[in-house]
Amino acid sequence: MKGKVKDFCTECRRETEYILKPVCVEKTIRGKKYKFRVMNAVCTVCGANMCPRGLMDKNVAMIDQQYRQKENIVTIEEIDKLMKLYNLNKSSLSLALGFGEITIKRYLNGQVPSKEYSDRIRQALHSTDYMEKMLDEHKDLLTDVAYQKAKNEIENIRNSFKKVSPKLLAVIYTLFMLLDEITPLMLQKLLYYAQGICMATTHRELFYEDCEAWVHGPVYRSVYDLFRDFHYNPIDDLRFCLFENLANRLDSTEKKIIERIANTFGSYGGKTLERITHTEKPWIRARHGLPDDMGSDAVIDKKSIRIFFDSLAEKYDFQTDEGVKKYISDKLNISLK
Repeated sequence: MKGKVKDFCTECRRETEYILKPVCVEKTIRGKKYKFRVMNAVCTVCGANMCPRGLMDKNVAMIDQQYRQKENIVTIEEIDKLMKLYNLNKSSLSLALGFGEITIKRYLNGQVPSKEYSDRIRQALHSTDYMEKMLDEHKDLLTDVAYQKAKNEIENIRNSFKKVSPKLLAVIYTLFMLLDEITPLMLQKLLYYAQGICMATTHRELFYEDCEAWVHGPVYRSVYDLFRDFHYNPIDDLRFCLFENLANRLDSTEKKIIERIANTFGSYGGKTLERITHTEKPWIRARHGLPDDMGSDAVIDKKSIRIFFDSLAEKYDFQTDEGVKKYISDKLNISLK
């Protein structure tokens, strides 16, 4: 329904073009008044309101989305994600959370949860500890198979996070909130540059993990293991919902640095960023003259990263997006020669 399209106008008594205009409507839900923004179809010939096919459903969906946002109510997508995260079907998830057996089914069909039930669903989505507590409290309502499947998923999630510090997970989560699409290769390079530029501008490390001088540039092994199943594809991981509570581990300065990384290095794909790292001293020196295509697990010493980025900061203003972009431009020009 973009642009001008046709439908039957009851005033003109024929098919006419119409345009969509945003309007504000007032509705009372559960005794409380709300204002919602919906779309109105207007005949371009007589100006009468029209009701083209699909518009009513579109407006119902818009109202539902806005109501959930206003009241901070969990979405259907979040409920579906919770089911997949813990490998539970609709009835099992309902019982695990202490609801009636068909409650989740009703929510997936569009019924809006109460605030109390919504909060319970969202807490389970963001905390394996809370989900485990719910499972244990309602174990007698679940089949042994459903209970054990969910417990196994919780254990798998915890094991996957064990080798990555909460601070590094917070950096990863923030990058994914700022960028639409990140591949594992791209993520590795963004983390490396976030670390280097943090060292150069604050004189402290952003996270404690070391990276290694792999064939495709600097790599944080624990992060590689966390997302290895995505290979060269964009990362779309259900576990991200569990990272949200970690975001407060970053201070305002660190968040600004990550935003700067997203605004600059985040504009390039993984292969381009890899090419830049292959021209930089920390990766080159850590490999001790190995051919570019030969594997290595040599650690890139954080001191060498600090010295390298400190030297760059004398020429480029890493406190600004423009300074970082200038560095990237210069390096790309060199790598293409």
